[in-house]
Amino acid sequence: MKLGIFAKTFEGTDPATVLKSVAKAGYTCAQYNMACSGLPSMPDEITAADARSVAEAAEKTGVEIVAISGTYNMIHPDLSTREDGHRRLAVLAEHCATMSTGLITLCTGTRDPIDQWKEHPDNNSPEAWRDLLGAMETAIEIADRYNVDLGIEPELANVVNSATKARRLIHELKSPRIKIVMDPANLFEVETLDEQRMIISSAIDLLADRIVMAHAKDRTSDGRFATAGKGVLDYSHYLRSLTSIGFGGSLITHGLSANEAEGVETFLTAKLENGVGAQR
Repeated sequence: MKLGIFAKTFEGTDPATVLKSVAKAGYTCAQYNMACSGLPSMPDEITAADARSVAEAAEKTGVEIVAISGTYNMIHPDLSTREDGHRRLAVLAEHCATMSTGLITLCTGTRDPIDQWKEHPDNNSPEAWRDLLGAMETAIEIADRYNVDLGIEPELANVVNSATKARRLIHELKSPRIKIVMDPANLFEVETLDEQRMIISSAIDLLADRIVMAHAKDRTSDGRFATAGKGVLDYSHYLRSLTSIGFGGSLITHGLSANEAEGVETFLTAKLENGVGAQR
């Protein structure tokens, strides 16, 4: 596996500065965010120069851009907000090839009108699922147009809140563009160790053929998010489960501060090298 980090972990509004920090902390790849280029995460416009500067910084620092963050609320209760997200997604997708990446990560969304990562009781409604299918069909049309893939992530607070729902979405959409970003800390809050392991291994087995990226953060014993290695998530089990399906993609840590980055790199590298093997 390749070890990486959210580029946005580090300060800076130009890709050369940010990716230099990524490399200095010991990571070989990054999930990029256009905020690292001094733009909104989902910009109205990306110039050719903006896109080229990302690729040039990646080449100069040796940091591979394995994905671009393209999260917006795909089932926002306001249709115009969703449509605005689609338009901005197309802006990102148009420039992915220039930025040397072919994957955009998405947020399947929530009915909460303010926070796209906040759970809402209507997320499990048939109407929410219908709206997600419509939004994903639009996203797939954009992905086909610009030859990029779309990474969705099972997330308790979103409409796709389980591996089962992710599999259902893949089945109903029937598009090879839909890929999976696996984040085990998004699959449980407070569970026993055996329950946690079962949830994670079952999710990985169910979605094995679509997993293209793995995330690395953690949970505390009371269910809060934590930095990888500082919580209760069984990383040895998680990485063995990924290895068992032949996963050799990128392991991207996030939800940490810049001053924790080197320590997390040390932790994850040790876990990977303990019978898994890291690409460096």
